[in-house]
Amino acid sequence: MSHDFTDLPDVASRALGAGVVHVNDDLFAAAENLVTPGRPVHDPLAFGPRGKVYDGWETRRRRTPGHDLAIVRLGVRAEVRGVVVDTSYFVGNYPPRVGVAGVDLGGYPGVDELLGASWRPLVPESDVRGDSLNAFAVEGSPTCTHVMLTLHPDGGVARLRVHGRPAPDPTLLTGTVDVAALESGGDVVDCSDDFYSSARNLLMPGRARTTGEGWENARRRDAGNDHVTVRLAGPATVRRLVVDSSCFLGNAPAEVQVRGCVGTPERDRTDGWTTLLPRTAVQPDTRHVLPVDASAAGTPVDHVRLDVYPDGGLARFRVLGELC
Repeated sequence: MSHDFTDLPDVASRALGAGVVHVNDDLFAAAENLVTPGRPVHDPLAFGPRGKVYDGWETRRRRTPGHDLAIVRLGVRAEVRGVVVDTSYFVGNYPPRVGVAGVDLGGYPGVDELLGASWRPLVPESDVRGDSLNAFAVEGSPTCTHVMLTLHPDGGVARLRVHGRPAPDPTLLTGTVDVAALESGGDVVDCSDDFYSSARNLLMPGRARTTGEGWENARRRDAGNDHVTVRLAGPATVRRLVVDSSCFLGNAPAEVQVRGCVGTPERDRTDGWTTLLPRTAVQPDTRHVLPVDASAAGTPVDHVRLDVYPDGGLARFRVLGELC
């Protein structure tokens, strides 16, 4: 099943800082599993004191009217385009129907405030299949900080994926910030190759713990080079760059270059770009903090292109500057 919205970031992933802030019941399996990155796993022989062990959220069998619910704080405020309710490995115990609602609340609301908020339906109560990826497009791309998943009447769900475009509160983006970060509203718009791991990992929060949490392309066997283009949170004056090859030892690039432009860039055009960092040698397993080239000082850009020569992996890429 293919849906355009699944190409957008999953803003309900713990990798982006999402978390479960309230659940009415998770007797059999913890609701926190809903936001775990990666596909769920399953051991058919794993049983615990409360029954079968599942990598997901599972409530008890409901004997009274009503439904079960979990509230997820998104990793970043976002325009929600679609939702995937993943019932992998839940066969005789998945919910027949689910619903998803969203709310946009500033600050850090507590459970009582969330439960009393005016929630907007994102996915009306809908039938789902067991052991399946149940995908639902969301009309109108509403901006949300939290989502509520409801199970009708009960059951188990492995993962909840909420795909959308980050839209952080602009008042939180003053001063020098990472204008390329997903949590600031940046995103990858073009990549030559991400055979081993996604280029979007470059923009994730925190430090990568393994090469799998960074960007790694295939080994290049021609005369070209690999590259990634990032749409920034908005037009910005870039002050410095962080090119982090941590964890990449025999598979780091030999050199990198960073350029910027205004407007939608064309992959193979070389004109219209401002050089932010000339072609520069980099070291394996090293976090490089690099100044912007003096010739580009004060020049606003809203896209940047990172070229690696000839290929190789990086853990993180930071573009530190001020929004114009």
